[in-house]
Amino acid sequence: MTAQTDTPGSVTAVYQVSGMSCGHCEGSVSSEISELPGVTSVKAVASTGEVTVVSGAALDEDAVRAAVDEAGFELVGPA
Repeated sequence: MTAQTDTPGSVTAVYQVSGMSCGHCEGSVSSEISELPGVTSVKAVASTGEVTVVSGAALDEDAVRAAVDEAGFELVGPA
């Protein structure tokens, strides 16, 4: 996982998600990941398959994977 600290107390991670093809897909993935505790921002980009997540602390990859699965897509891994 690519993780960096943007502001004190926040961590940015970029994940690769397969299967997204449109804005609705982006919204579904963003919505599910946004529900994870500590997440403050999610940006999904269908054209690249990248999902950027900002949170208060590093997220458990299994929790992110479960959220992406719930949205109907597959977490390939860290970008």
